[in-house]
Amino acid sequence: MQRCAVALERFQPICAGMSKTATPTTLVLLHFLGGSARTWEPVVARLTDAAIPTLPVDLPGFGAAREVEGYGVSDMADHVAQAVAQAAPERFVLVGHSMGAKVALALARRAADGDASLSGLCGVVTVAGSPPAPEPMAEERRQTMMGWFLGPDAQSRREAEEFVDANVVELSDRDRDLAVEDVLRLDPRAWRAWLDAGSREDWTARIGTLRLPALVVAGGEDEDLGPDAQARLMAVHFGEASRVTLRRAKHLLPLERAGELADLLAGFAAQATSDPVLDPGYRDLIESSRVSPKLRRILLERAVPDPAGAPPRSMSAEHLVRLRAVLARLVPHPFGTALDLAGRLDAMMAEAEGNGWRFEALPGDPDAYHAALDTLGDDAPGGAFEMLDAGAQDRVLAAMSKGELEVGAGAPLDAAAMKLWFEEVLSDAVRLYAAHPATMARLGYSGIANGGEGGALFAGFQKIGIGERESFEPTPLHATPILPTRTDGASS
Repeated sequence: MQRCAVALERFQPICAGMSKTATPTTLVLLHFLGGSARTWEPVVARLTDAAIPTLPVDLPGFGAAREVEGYGVSDMADHVAQAVAQAAPERFVLVGHSMGAKVALALARRAADGDASLSGLCGVVTVAGSPPAPEPMAEERRQTMMGWFLGPDAQSRREAEEFVDANVVELSDRDRDLAVEDVLRLDPRAWRAWLDAGSREDWTARIGTLRLPALVVAGGEDEDLGPDAQARLMAVHFGEASRVTLRRAKHLLPLERAGELADLLAGFAAQATSDPVLDPGYRDLIESSRVSPKLRRILLERAVPDPAGAPPRSMSAEHLVRLRAVLARLVPHPFGTALDLAGRLDAMMAEAEGNGWRFEALPGDPDAYHAALDTLGDDAPGGAFEMLDAGAQDRVLAAMSKGELEVGAGAPLDAAAMKLWFEEVLSDAVRLYAAHPATMARLGYSGIANGGEGGALFAGFQKIGIGERESFEPTPLHATPILPTRTDGASS
């Protein structure tokens, strides 16, 4: 588990890499059970100083939304989606604290399923989050808390103070008063509905795995939703998630650790804002009614930047480094580390999502990859592939493509087998590269715009003559060949 200092190093400096023309990413802030948008005030003040826009939202039954009904997870998600639609941020990150985290993941699933109104979502942060699974809580305490806020005002105040004090290590008098007053503003029906129903709803299967940048934050002394619960019940719902534990803190982290949390959120927002992978015009096409919801979901998922430093899943770290070196020569592309073709191939093999065929002379994936990368390792006549200069690497690939590669004694694959693997890896990599929407944008590919919303499939094209273009068709972003032609036979 990462500690705060490690995570801060990853996400700082604030706004690093953000271009002068980039639209800052908005942080949509969802509060804990008993809280409100005001819970985030200490964090918002620091983010405002860093010029990061925020959208704190009162959930139904709490804060300024006390009179709003609809206390289930889906109802709350509807309420937040409406607030986001009204604010219309170009890009936003959902930040859910405790109860708000479960709502945030429900919204993230909608976005992943192609909900165009949430297409600007570019990340999720959970803070002491209530997980998609039923929230762990001692039943006796649950029943006791369900009886709160039904008596005289003085009794309700004592219950609010008990609730706040039990969920913090230490608070200033001002922040404690703010939290207590927030709790006293809630609608008791919303309080009981969450304890009795919302927190028990099981969204585990519905949420599944979300391919979004994610940060999972926990309080080191949180009894129910601390680091262990976050690792076991929350982080597992993201393909890759950074995890941070804030020590000497319990559950009300926006009040207990406002400065540290603001730094983490600012760094996460900067990372999201600086993503240059998908051209805005092509994103607009993907999000238009010309693209079916299913295809939109697939394309937006492919466009999620690959996480830096992700550990391999089906091969060794050494193999992954070597494969990246091979692909850097075979399929050069302008998208930097945001498109990690080697990482995607590794994940493809781990999830058994290949193209379904193999050469008879080769073992199946990933065994063929392991054997070929071992053949290109330290015992190869020229040394490990990743240690060669670019010219030597190209000569190795050219020889491999012709079946003339010199292999070391005892190498797992001979020259003939390495020729077949060359065809295999080139095919796999080009397929992944060509299927990425950023590549489609560079080519000006418009074939995605052939199906609409609500079953209006195969909308078709009217202008099909040479040089004719529909108004919705994208203009190629790059006039030169995507893959440079080589004269050495390595690739073309």
